[in-house]
Amino acid sequence: MTVFSRIKSKISPAWARMVLFLSIMGPGIITANVDNDAGGITTYSQAGAHFGLTTLWLFIPMTIALIMIQEMVNRMGIVSGKGLSDLIREHFGVRWTFYLMVGLLLTNFANIIAEFSGVAAAGELLGVPKWISVPIAAIFVWALVVAGTYATVEKVFLVATLFYAAYIITGFQVQPDWTEVGRSLVLPQITRERAYLLMMIGLIGTTIAPWMQFYQQASVVEKNISVKNLHLSRMDTIFGGITVSLVALFIVVVCAETLYPHAVRIDTADQAAKALVPLAGRFAATLFAVGLLNASLFAASILPISTSYTICEALGWESGVDRKFSEARQFYVLYTALIVVGAAVVMMPGVPLISVMFYSQVVNGIMLPFTLIPILLFASSKRLMGEHVNGRAYNIFCWAFVIAISLMSLMWLAMQFGGVE
Repeated sequence: MTVFSRIKSKISPAWARMVLFLSIMGPGIITANVDNDAGGITTYSQAGAHFGLTTLWLFIPMTIALIMIQEMVNRMGIVSGKGLSDLIREHFGVRWTFYLMVGLLLTNFANIIAEFSGVAAAGELLGVPKWISVPIAAIFVWALVVAGTYATVEKVFLVATLFYAAYIITGFQVQPDWTEVGRSLVLPQITRERAYLLMMIGLIGTTIAPWMQFYQQASVVEKNISVKNLHLSRMDTIFGGITVSLVALFIVVVCAETLYPHAVRIDTADQAAKALVPLAGRFAATLFAVGLLNASLFAASILPISTSYTICEALGWESGVDRKFSEARQFYVLYTALIVVGAAVVMMPGVPLISVMFYSQVVNGIMLPFTLIPILLFASSKRLMGEHVNGRAYNIFCWAFVIAISLMSLMWLAMQFGGVE
């Protein structure tokens, strides 16, 4: 009799299900909450400060799309036992995989730079210069993964998700008009401004980033979650999608209620925190800064892992936190290189970190359809998924989302480079 079986025999069925869920949860909650990283916080802060509450209507459809997309890759990982990069290479060949991996590597590297930029910004807000905070952060996130096991790393990441409550507390501190917030959530307010369209793409790109699909599928494969526990893993994904959107919503509301009425223009999350001091009090600003530091450290750990998983799977190399260096040399070398180079770029003078942080999220949005199309094809394949294929309604919604984000990206590109107004 296993340890879990002995525990199960001594407790009620409800508690047994809770214990089982706690043992399975992690990939969905962690993947979703890392999404509120330095680039994400910057994007949400700008959305609130520059456009008020007019972008809130996006959050309900974005949250539904986020949950459905992450549930698909979660299901694929459990049913197939393979990572997304593996499946893409097997079904689309080396050429498609190579181009997709190059695009993801460049996009993810820009995101990693954004995370260390967030560490530097939060450190300075808390009185620590970047030449101290960034190297310490780089060493910490590297050691966490290299010296730990998957179970240990996951526990640390789950604890880190609790600190996102700082943004919710800040939201209540500024005392917004909740009736207006509720109205903005359900009534679309769309403008024809180029900047508004760009912000919409950035919001979608930072909420549903391409790296998330690769990371969550690799995580459930490494965790060896069985098909019989698919429903519990699905709950983990749903809970993660709701919590990450709730935190993001509060960031937009905080900036919309404090900065937008005073026409305060911000370019980074740390500027948002500084601007909150005279408008919402030092406590709210400090909470905002602590949330930024936690989010940046959290994502600076996950994004290099996600990138290493993705590239190594695509090239057929061994990967995984539970493997020794001798078993997964390329995985650990790539992980180390991404951290070292990303931190080094932030330390260099003159690097346009503001542009990197925001436009990396826009590139996420533009790249998203290239990731979602193979995911939808895989999730609809009876040969691969058996009885766990997508339903018709599921496919209709997800394909409509792919078409919508593709059209938005094409419209912005046409405005930007084609002279279309």
